[in-house]
Amino acid sequence: MNSEAIGTLHQHLISALSSAPDEARRLFHGRGQCWSGLEHVTADWLQGVLLVSLFREPSEPELVALKHMLMALTESPAWRQSQAQKLLLQHRYLQDSPTEFLLGDAVDEWLITENGLRYKLDLGKKQNNGLFLDMRYGRRWVQAQAQGKRVLNLFAYTCGFSVAAIAGGAEHVVNLDMAKAALSRGRDNHRLNQHDLNRVSFLGHELFKSWGKVTKYGPYDLIIIDPPSFQKGSFALTKDYQRILRRLPDLLTAQGTVLACINDPAVGPDFLIAGMTNEAPSLSFEQRLENPPEFADINPDSGLKALVFTQAGRIAANHCA
Repeated sequence: MNSEAIGTLHQHLISALSSAPDEARRLFHGRGQCWSGLEHVTADWLQGVLLVSLFREPSEPELVALKHMLMALTESPAWRQSQAQKLLLQHRYLQDSPTEFLLGDAVDEWLITENGLRYKLDLGKKQNNGLFLDMRYGRRWVQAQAQGKRVLNLFAYTCGFSVAAIAGGAEHVVNLDMAKAALSRGRDNHRLNQHDLNRVSFLGHELFKSWGKVTKYGPYDLIIIDPPSFQKGSFALTKDYQRILRRLPDLLTAQGTVLACINDPAVGPDFLIAGMTNEAPSLSFEQRLENPPEFADINPDSGLKALVFTQAGRIAANHCA
């Protein structure tokens, strides 16, 4: 991250803040490998908060230069025009991902909107703030598909998909995540949007020990699978995803749909397509959802993979029989 790279980041942020988005957006995505020297830097606009994250430890001179540039940014007309209130620098390469408030008083929570829906984020306390911005199109797709459907949201985290589904008219959503604190934040997110919580269930359990509970609420018209790449003691993507896929045909209605996701740069979409063919051949691959343009990646298969499968193959087999 030499002076030229820091200058590039400065110009990019000036341009982005000059016409700051009305909703939460990523402003700079160095992790897409499109900007030399900035591959470990991201910047997110959280509607009044600029969150810059470092995913690799910089040298001391680099860190000093970066902070100097960021503080100069707060004196610019673009910063004032954006009405930004806080500047945060998160050190994702350190344990617990500590965050510095470079400008503005420290706060624990912050409200943002996406596609007209409201979400509460954590600031400065956790590695992840509560909403993955690269899944914006995925949540939009779920909202458009959800009318009248029963939805299962696996690895629900703070229930972003659930909020989108209820907003889209889902009949009922079941959220499962072993992190009960994340599900509690999910309840907060539903309340922020004045949703009827009688239409939402929250299961704070480890998935592979809870198939009975999951099955009890089914069958489902739509199942969403958005797991972490690795969760110590409970999930390893390349080993455990297949264990989920083989359960899908029996959890789905006859015309059910699955949105299956991977966010590991080292694992491409073929992993899911082949896995579904082997473990749940009644489901057919339909499409891969586009990623938001602000998440451009030099290798498209390194970015988020959100793949749609349908149970149509099973219908055809039953009809022929």
